[in-house]
Parts: sequence; C-alpha cells; structure tokens
Amino acid sequence: MKSVLVTGGAGYIGSHTCLSLLENGYDVIAVDNFSNSKAESLERVRSITNKDLVLYEADVCDIEAMSAIFKLHDIDAVIHFAGLKAVGESVEKPMDYYYNNVYGTLVLCEVMKEAGVKNIVFSSSATVYGLSELVPFKEDMPTSATNPYGRTKLFIEEILTDIKTADIEWNVTLLRYFNPVGAHKSGMIGEDPNGIPNNLMPYISQVAVGRLKELKVFGKDYPTPDGTGVRDYIHVMDLAEGHVAALKGPVIKECPAVYNLGTGRGNSVLEVIKAFEEENKVNIPYRIVGRRAGDVASSYADASKAEKILKWKARLTLQDMVRDTWNWQRKNPQGYA
Repeated sequence: MKSVLVTGGAGYIGSHTCLSLLENGYDVIAVDNFSNSKAESLERVRSITNKDLVLYEADVCDIEAMSAIFKLHDIDAVIHFAGLKAVGESVEKPMDYYYNNVYGTLVLCEVMKEAGVKNIVFSSSATVYGLSELVPFKEDMPTSATNPYGRTKLFIEEILTDIKTADIEWNVTLLRYFNPVGAHKSGMIGEDPNGIPNNLMPYISQVAVGRLKELKVFGKDYPTPDGTGVRDYIHVMDLAEGHVAALKGPVIKECPAVYNLGTGRGNSVLEVIKAFEEENKVNIPYRIVGRRAGDVASSYADASKAEKILKWKARLTLQDMVRDTWNWQRKNPQGYA
C-alpha cells in the first residue's frame, strides 16, 4: 500500500495525519472543501516534512469531482475525515449534517467501488457510546446517539458495516477516538476552529492568548474527584499515528475492525486548566456555569484492543498536550489567518 486519499485532509486531525503519512513513506492525495479548514495547513505540512502531496479543493458530496480524482490517481486506501463536527450546530441544522456526513460517505463509497478501491479507515467518535456511564468504554459496548452529529457517525459505521457484509473484499476500519488535543511540536500546524471553539483545549489557548476573555466551565457537581467532567484527552500526533497503524494493521475478513483510540485515562476540566497554567506559566481565568445538556460525567477509553492488534499506544502526556497547544497558539495567535 502506497497511495492514500485523505478526505478532509486540510482539517485539524487530517493535516496531522497527512504529515504522519508522509513521514511514513506514503503518497498523499488530500481532498478538502475548506468549509472548516485552510489550505495553509498543508503548505506547512510540506514545509515540515520537505515532502510534497497533492491537494484538491473538492466536496465529497460532488460525485463528478470525486470520480475525476480517482481516475487521475492509483489510490490504494482512503482515510475519511471529511464531515461537519459541531454537536450544537448539528441540533440546529440536522439536515446539513445528514447531507454532508451521510450522503458524502455514500458518494465516496460509490466512487471507491467504481475505482476498485476497497480499503477505508473511517474517522468515527466516542460519541457513538451515547450517554453510557460504564467507563472505560469498550468496543463491544452497545452504541447509541444523543444528537444528529453522533447519529451521523453511528449511521456511517452501520453503512460501512453493511458494505463489508455485502462484499467481504472490503477492508473497513472504524476508529473511535476520544478528545483530540495538542499540535505538532513545531508549532506550525494546530487546531484553528471557526468562531468560538466548541472544545476545551482551543478555548483555553484562546483565553491564554487574549482572543477570549475567560473560559466557561460547564458544571461542577458531577460525581468526579473535583466535580468537573472527566474526558480522555489524546494528543493529535498520537491519533495521527493511530491512523497509520490502522493502514498497516491486519485485515479482518468477517467484519469491520473497530478500535478505540485514547489514552485509557481521564482528566477533569480543572486538571487540564491547572496543567496548562503550570506547564506554560500563564493564567487562565474561568467561570463555573451550569451543566450542558447531554454531557456525561466521565468518558475515557479502553484502548487495549488497539495496542494488542495494531501495536499502537498513545505515548504523549497531558503536559505534552498543553505545551504543544500553547506553542501553536502563541506562534499563531489568529490561527492560520
């Protein structure tokens, strides 16, 4: 396997994965419509790696554009990141999420089938475990969804499972990852969300750099050690390496391969704030507000299956995560702008 198509390749996780693929000797063809990303991220990937990649501005929902790309390249595998990803927005605009995420995946799979490409790694999420309070989350747990975003991830998992069932030659890998944070150690690429961040770490870093006044901490009455929510934060570079490991992993003929990608441990919101302040010598003002609807107290992975089968394990610490996040943000206070 040599040539990999990465949908959503200019995005946060996509750009870091493109970097890891290049460093591991793969040829990379990236596709992105730049709705929540910038081409500059992949220009910087080229600079970091001193290697080239092919970038197309295209939408996965555009079957003609996608077909043309597959005809131009001898593609061996696809890593599928492209999709809308904000939980709150998905509640307000469910049709956008079903069209972009689900229909876009159907188009991608149809084009792959026509091209004879039957190897796909899908960017799924721990959100498919729903509101389960049984931690750590294991791959064989029941799945459910509490919002349209999570439902699209679950639907796509089921679509890919059905495709695999109908044609055993497909190699389908579903990667359920937890809370990606951090940035490449160079500080040249990192997370650059549109508008006010939905996730904790970019919110903290934007407060630290002065773009936002203070951090809102949602709830301090959870049954956790300090009352704030506990999540499994994983460094984006560990996550990127997880996708490379998935490409190299053994083919499971009977069913899709499903792996959690996380550290296997949780950190509370206040622990993350404290680590960011201590590691980076900055102050993060915050204010406690009410819980957000749908948030669980604790969410963290059992990642032992990925370690056993893919020989992959998260290696970077919370200190690495907060240091690399701040290195990116202070060097790029307005992101890629």
